[in-house]
Amino acid sequence: MRFTKMQGIGNDYVYVNCFEEHVENPSELAKQMSRRHYGVGSDGLILICPSDVADFEMKMYNADGSNGGMCGNGARCIGKYVYDRGLTDKTTVSLMTDSGLKILNLNVKDGKVQTVRVDMGMPELFPPKIPVDLPGEVVMGHRLNVGSATYEIHCVSMGNPHCVIFVRDPDYVDLEQIGPLLENNAIFPQRANVEFVQVVSRDHLRMRVWERGSGETLACGTGSCAAVVAAVLNGYCKRGEAVRVILVGGELVIRYTEDGSIFMTGGAEIAFEGSVVI
Repeated sequence: MRFTKMQGIGNDYVYVNCFEEHVENPSELAKQMSRRHYGVGSDGLILICPSDVADFEMKMYNADGSNGGMCGNGARCIGKYVYDRGLTDKTTVSLMTDSGLKILNLNVKDGKVQTVRVDMGMPELFPPKIPVDLPGEVVMGHRLNVGSATYEIHCVSMGNPHCVIFVRDPDYVDLEQIGPLLENNAIFPQRANVEFVQVVSRDHLRMRVWERGSGETLACGTGSCAAVVAAVLNGYCKRGEAVRVILVGGELVIRYTEDGSIFMTGGAEIAFEGSVVI
């Protein structure tokens, strides 16, 4: 089976072109391929599939084999893959995901995709749909006791559940210790991605992320969107304006528009290609 390793600001996945390849057990393959020292090494597996309702379909699996639901960095990488490999000549591409239809706008230079803007749709704030097992219409500023500490959490779904926590400096967060406790907290029936976010200015956030099923990753597109939504709703950022989100692996630009849609812009790169016997 042939594969392509790609990364969006360090958020790296193994991509399989399912127009040419057949994957019998994607969950098991994700676990095998993602192992950093015994496999290819990645944050998970993404399948590029045919679709009856869109130009392409994305199936995304975390490093532990669980279904990830949605991946913003992965969506951008698919945009680059399908254009650069000649699967499409469109610069506006529709992509079906487990969280609905996404539209990719490709910025092409010299025949290659440089950056991709993704229409990520609207955030979900209603707790049962995130899901988070807490009362009320939204979860913004809820105080949650975890271990010996109390965290003020802000919950958003971008097709997958996010728990945003604002901190003075994410570099000082013991993510290996607190990440699993928050990811697997009983209030999150489907676990959660956790973002520790510093507000640098009204148009600038810094962030580290603990992704469910993968651990700390260098970047998270849906997490960046969730962080900007939480920042806007808490008055830290202004709705409608572009916000730079600086992650360990690089920078994304997120805009939470007045009509409720979220647009994410960033790069995508091919790292290498190979083949494995499965």
